[in-house]
Amino acid sequence: MTRIDKLTGFTGAEIRGLDLRVVDDETATTLLEALAAHHVVIVRDQNLSLGQQKAVTEVFGPLATLPYIDPLPDDAQVIAVLKEAHETDMGVFGGDWHSDFSFLANPPAGSVLAAVELPPHGGDTVWANQVAAHRTLPRDLRDAIDGTDAVHVGKPYGVRWAPPEEERSSASIGMRRGDPDADENRLHPTVITVPETDEQALFVNPIYTTRLAHLSESESAPILDELYRHATRPDFSYRHRWEPGDVAIWNNRTTMHYATNDYDGHRRLLHRTTFAREAPRR
Repeated sequence: MTRIDKLTGFTGAEIRGLDLRVVDDETATTLLEALAAHHVVIVRDQNLSLGQQKAVTEVFGPLATLPYIDPLPDDAQVIAVLKEAHETDMGVFGGDWHSDFSFLANPPAGSVLAAVELPPHGGDTVWANQVAAHRTLPRDLRDAIDGTDAVHVGKPYGVRWAPPEEERSSASIGMRRGDPDADENRLHPTVITVPETDEQALFVNPIYTTRLAHLSESESAPILDELYRHATRPDFSYRHRWEPGDVAIWNNRTTMHYATNDYDGHRRLLHRTTFAREAPRR
């Protein structure tokens, strides 16, 4: 019997009694409803093949391929999120609050991440609910961003904002950097409407958002900083301690997430697939 248990007051739910190896209509409905309600869904003890993981991903939308990140050599729709034991004193993939590839014209709608090999401690992933963050914004901050657009840029992959070598993530994840196209300004609404629920969510993040479209970077900075402090409060967050076989599914438009980097000296491997939907709208 399937049971859904909330993991925190605002973010995340664990589904028990679900076998993702065969996705039938009932399973698909359960997954879609749980993700719409809780923004992050955890299903444990799955140990999926790549084909099974891709089938789960397609419940939520068409499989997407991502630019700038090397996929598996024999599967363009799967990324190995890998940090080797010898890779120490360096950054980690996703190691700041962000919404994946928000600088694209149509950013990923969400992702499925499956644990393969884990360190004995650390390597948690944290998600923060941006619907709850928007709903609880102070009035002055809400007024400051109402009806605005924000500028997103692919900083880690471009030229202007390229990170220093020592801050770059694991060399085990191949990335294309130094691409001037990634420096192109891309506008998205600062607050988007969630199609499944008609709720509103903040859609800015520290990695890719550079400014509000109607303001300069210096004028935008104090507003964005205040938004980020509010949006990443522990109140709105769920921190997941990975176990082998875990599958995490999240809505990339209604959450930000953060990969912790506290497991130097240990190998960590997860497989990620991504699904697409229509571009964010106001």
